[in-house]
Amino acid sequence: MCDSESADFEENPEFWRSQARKTLQSTLDRKLNTNVAKNILLFLGDGMGITTYTAAWILKGQLQNQTGEETVMTMDTFPNVGLAKTYSVDFQIPDSAATATAYLCGVKTNLNTIGVSAAARNGVCKTQKGNEVTSILKWAKDAGKSVGIVTTTRVQHATPATSYAHSASRKWYSDADMPDAAKRDGCTDISSQLLNNTDIDVIIGGGRKYMTPRGTKDPEYPRDYSSRGKRKDGRNLINEWQRLKIGKVARYVWNKTDFDAVDPETTDYLMALFEPGDLRFEADRDPSMDPSIVETTEKAIRILQKNPKGFFLLVEGGRIDQAHHDGRAYMALHETVAFDYAIAKGLELTKEHETLTIVTADHSHPVSLNGFPFRGQSILGKSPLWGTDMLPYTTLMYGNGPGHKITNGKRPDLRNVNTRQRNRKHTVRELFPQN
Repeated sequence: MCDSESADFEENPEFWRSQARKTLQSTLDRKLNTNVAKNILLFLGDGMGITTYTAAWILKGQLQNQTGEETVMTMDTFPNVGLAKTYSVDFQIPDSAATATAYLCGVKTNLNTIGVSAAARNGVCKTQKGNEVTSILKWAKDAGKSVGIVTTTRVQHATPATSYAHSASRKWYSDADMPDAAKRDGCTDISSQLLNNTDIDVIIGGGRKYMTPRGTKDPEYPRDYSSRGKRKDGRNLINEWQRLKIGKVARYVWNKTDFDAVDPETTDYLMALFEPGDLRFEADRDPSMDPSIVETTEKAIRILQKNPKGFFLLVEGGRIDQAHHDGRAYMALHETVAFDYAIAKGLELTKEHETLTIVTADHSHPVSLNGFPFRGQSILGKSPLWGTDMLPYTTLMYGNGPGHKITNGKRPDLRNVNTRQRNRKHTVRELFPQN
């Protein structure tokens, strides 16, 4: 609940009216920026729908020992806000591949395909040829700008991959992930396209194992077989990337110590791959091994902004989506809060008069806010009002799986369960009474 001072403040109508006047006046005073943007910062919160956004700003405030509901996210300070229709050509509900093709390449396409028009079919290599579409990253590079991608997933994942690759399947991370028919028909894996399609100045994320020959031991997890190289063709794309940059200052790093040692002022190219696959969730991240999305965003901008013609940078908070897929609201919201701090860093490092900064989501998730929790109550907690079966339920729930638990005609009793734990899953009907 609010403390008494805040409550007294908010009981006064003039408090709210003065806030409204200030907000209105700041909008009226804002001068229209008619400049042509030299730089473009595109922040993409994967799976960051309206409910996620709402819950995250509450959590952000609560992490600062505030009630949370009144918190202003960095995203809230932008002068223009809009909504987008996210359907793909073949499905009502899209995935990150189809949506990335829409906002990066400007055309709607089919589910699971990246950098191709809707004439291409999911998983069918032959339909890919002649139907490739290029992205804004390539357009920026062709215009002489520096370009980069920063993600919390593997750099071959759907969102970052769409900025440089064309593939009838978002799952063709390495040649080992491709069917033989696709190889015979001339299609290439996403990792190899990372090197060949566009000259990208900064590449930061995960995905080491898709870049090295099968069985190559991972430098961080040498005993973990699942982290070892996957490529069947024997190519070491990391070494190939370094050879392609001879004559330039090109750094490859896989840990925070080496990353911190990279001097943006003297670095032309940077490839930083911090995990074999996706990066660790922010709540699980080891700060001594892996930098935060704030740190990776800053490094990328400092390298790219040396170009007098400007830059394009895609920053993806990609694990918001992956946490939601697992029903892990704790992780998803902490990822979103970290993403918002990265946006703040981007604004801090750039000048508004020459930089277009966009923050968006590609799609949402079936997560909902339920019941009537009291002001200031943990967004990861339980509603004070119980269900008709006289058992509590959580404020956050998912409208899809992993399913419900009913034992002896009843759902689990959550009265003594700490729902704010990081690994707690908020599952549908496990937590809410049956109709």
